[in-house]
Amino acid sequence: MNKIKSVLSNHGVIAFPTETVCGLGVCYDDKIAFEKLNKIKGERNNKPYTLMLADVNDISKYATLNDLAKSVIEGFMPGEITILVKAKDNLPNWVTLSSPFVGIRVSSHELTKEVIKKGGKPLLVPSLNRSGQKPFIDIEKAKEYFREEIDHYIFGVAEGKKPSTIVKIDDTIEIVRQGDISLDEIMEYLGRAK
Repeated sequence: MNKIKSVLSNHGVIAFPTETVCGLGVCYDDKIAFEKLNKIKGERNNKPYTLMLADVNDISKYATLNDLAKSVIEGFMPGEITILVKAKDNLPNWVTLSSPFVGIRVSSHELTKEVIKKGGKPLLVPSLNRSGQKPFIDIEKAKEYFREEIDHYIFGVAEGKKPSTIVKIDDTIEIVRQGDISLDEIMEYLGRAK
């Protein structure tokens, strides 16, 4: 774990397990590392990567949150959900790929949170796979496949089998990718939370 900060601060790419699937991570403000991540992932169809934070209280540093977003955060984060919310202007353009929205996730996985804290900054985190392939669940197996392409592996097995649910939150809520948390669950919680 002590190697994480030096790897990330030298434009490195790390691989680690989460409570969903395994992820790849680079410092969010490191353009060189971002380009390395693109090479590892392969064809991506211009989709931005998720900004992963260690603490729910940090979300407002990078995104503008309306009451709907605040309620979803309160009910489901940290956890297996990524929220697409209005990005603040302080984010580098490669984080949002010029979209007005940013995808933000706060993991409930202790090891994942520790990795982000050790790095000292939010990470850009896609799932650990080539685009179009299934994400890895076991870091050992990922190392056999990626070998030296990834600078540092944090060993462990992810706790889920599916990537996180992605919800876009503006004036309404829209499911972009279905994970273990359903729209029904979210709407039920919001109904109770009123």
